[in-house]
Amino acid sequence: MTVEERPEAAYRPTPPPAWKPRTDPAPLLPDAEPYRVLGTDAAAGADPQLLLRLYAELVRGRRYNAQATALTKQGRLAVYPSSTGQEACEVAAALALEERDWLFPSYRDTLAAVARGLDPVQALTLLRGDWHTGYDPHEHRIAPLCTPLATQLPHAVGLAHAARLKGDDVVALAMVGDGGTSEGDFHEALNFAAVWQAPVVFLVQNNGFAISVPLAKQTAAPSLAHKAVGYGMPGRLVDGNDAAAVHEVLTEAVARARRGEGPTLIEAVTYRMDAHTNADDATRYRADGEVEAWREHDPIRLMERELTGRGLLDEDTVRAAAEAAETMAAQLRERMNADPVLDPMDLFAHVYAEQTSQLREQAAQLRAELDAESGEGMHGAEGGAR
Repeated sequence: MTVEERPEAAYRPTPPPAWKPRTDPAPLLPDAEPYRVLGTDAAAGADPQLLLRLYAELVRGRRYNAQATALTKQGRLAVYPSSTGQEACEVAAALALEERDWLFPSYRDTLAAVARGLDPVQALTLLRGDWHTGYDPHEHRIAPLCTPLATQLPHAVGLAHAARLKGDDVVALAMVGDGGTSEGDFHEALNFAAVWQAPVVFLVQNNGFAISVPLAKQTAAPSLAHKAVGYGMPGRLVDGNDAAAVHEVLTEAVARARRGEGPTLIEAVTYRMDAHTNADDATRYRADGEVEAWREHDPIRLMERELTGRGLLDEDTVRAAAEAAETMAAQLRERMNADPVLDPMDLFAHVYAEQTSQLREQAAQLRAELDAESGEGMHGAEGGAR
């Protein structure tokens, strides 16, 4: 006999009051279409100086991507995950932060680090295989480039939560690709961030593919931004090739986090124009026509059309941006073509604050092999210490 058939039991058509949501979901829902600024009425309110700066950074970023890709073909970089086509997200992420804030990049986000002021050579050091990371994260407020998918997200939440507990006015911006949203770290980070109301912003660059896996085979959600609602934070959907729109949405989310109003999940719809890395053949999983269609929505073209239409872009401005980008590329090329002086014993430096017995044993073995090869004791008893 079912509950409904028992006359003494009153059937309750809804669960008890405890089921009710803690947060009204309606304000958390993203817009139905990606938010845009360039080419819309909203562009009239955009700061001309900001647009010009975004344009210059986009041009520099495109040249940086091209030069880094060329360095892989010359054997000067082991691998390079290009962000060509995604420069609007990279540049806007860097410019939306204050100097005291922290950036948590993925392996594809070296351009965001460079746009934040990091030396391009230092940004590429890890991908060259020269050192654990090429810069001091604390000095630049940029976490190490993260190769494992999405592991930087819990790190960002932890730093942001710690800053809030200490009373520091700091916001963390964590960048991840659409593939990273399929990782458990993504869930854990967003859940902790929402529960703790941590001052952190999650920027998902949805470039259409997790290497070769299209988004439709990763999720059945209406959009990645909709995932925010399940965690109790607002989701924003933005045109990831519209640098002005991405900058505006990120700036609002950073300000919201700084006011103590918690995290935001932003999905930037963009496209990876190049292969996943220099080791990938993208023609095996996408058609050339698809790539060409996205070229018409290129972030630099969008910005040039807007600036030209407003009378803000002339030949001198275009030339100056191109020359600055070429100077950066030439300097990067020259410095990356110089062979670095490397000490194999550095493998054991900065792994632990105090070396473990296993590391000491391995270091001693390597030191003995190196001394035997050189015929002289070049490495001291504390090899690798600096």
